[in-house]
Amino acid sequence: MTDTELLFNPFEPGFTDDPYPVYHRMRAADPVHQHPFGFWLLTGYEDVAAVLRAGLSVDERLVTDPEFRAQQDQLSEDGLTILGRSMLDRDPPDHTRLRSLVTKVFTPRSVAALEPEITGIVDSLLDGIDTAKHVDLAEALAFPLPFTVISRMLGMPPTDHERIRELSGTLVRSLEPVADPEVVQAISAASDEMAELTREVIAWKREHPADDLLSALIAAEQDGDRLTDDELIAQVTLLYIAGHETTVNLIANGTVALLRNPDQLALLRARPDLAGNAVEEFLRYDSPVQQTRRVTVAPHTVRGREIPANTFVIACLASANRDERFWGEDADRLRIDRENARHHVSFGAGPHHCLGAALARLEGRVAIERLVGRFPALRFDGDVVWNGRMNLRGPAKLPVAV
Repeated sequence: MTDTELLFNPFEPGFTDDPYPVYHRMRAADPVHQHPFGFWLLTGYEDVAAVLRAGLSVDERLVTDPEFRAQQDQLSEDGLTILGRSMLDRDPPDHTRLRSLVTKVFTPRSVAALEPEITGIVDSLLDGIDTAKHVDLAEALAFPLPFTVISRMLGMPPTDHERIRELSGTLVRSLEPVADPEVVQAISAASDEMAELTREVIAWKREHPADDLLSALIAAEQDGDRLTDDELIAQVTLLYIAGHETTVNLIANGTVALLRNPDQLALLRARPDLAGNAVEEFLRYDSPVQQTRRVTVAPHTVRGREIPANTFVIACLASANRDERFWGEDADRLRIDRENARHHVSFGAGPHHCLGAALARLEGRVAIERLVGRFPALRFDGDVVWNGRMNLRGPAKLPVAV
């Protein structure tokens, strides 16, 4: 490697198709890496797990690096603020206040009660796959299942779901490194349109309240909670996007992993009781969310290296989930019976642990267990096309035959 090459360059060809060789290189060469572009990157399991629990900030406005600030200021000028008002980008006490409004809807007990409904949705989608025989599984199962579930939980009225999906796909690009001015503009336009659509949905729901999450959020705001209209729009948008985008990747990545490891597919068919643990292994093996970020509020030491205050830190979840020092020599192998698979960090940790973890686990388990159980001849029917994202990474196209 020459002095001009970057140790970590997510824009290098092939990275988004298979980032794991780069992560392996990072763990071996510099697991606490100060990048020339002004951020730090952590790739080891213990370091990532510790920083997630360390009480660091998620508010990117605290970062003082000039190059980082210039990019963030540009994004702000172009209106990329819809998710910035959500709990995703807020520290306590705002984060605590916002999260408390929706936590009760995502308890393990309340989510478990959704299993019959989720099973019905899955079986209906599988009926369509059975009829077609050749499908893009991303379109036929991985997307419509979580999208339908979160829509029903929120109590969304009839709307242009295809347009919302397009906007969502563009808006989540704001969670990626953005260098192309045209992409910035597209994200900004999607943010504005999504905010307006959400505003209309909220207005409709105020006239048609029901026993659903969206009505509950509106009632909390109307009953004197400190949620502003913009905050309400941001929470609904976050729940809608996060409620399906990540689970799409879980289902699709898990299916790809099984088809590329036929011994594990056979094991799951022989041992359907392993389905729950298999989902944990899918989450470990190919994390639907590859990275998360924190901002230091004071100097923070990792492995004897001091990260300055007000510095942007990337915790690489996908790399931590393949760290040989924690998982052993077979860290790069899929093993659906791995005893400690649940120790993955794919849902984060600490105050920002994924609110929808139980729901994602349930949807993933039901979808994949019933998919492989129903179709013994399930196989690839073309090349997997990855979505080109560095963070919310998954197949854009997953052609299969049954």
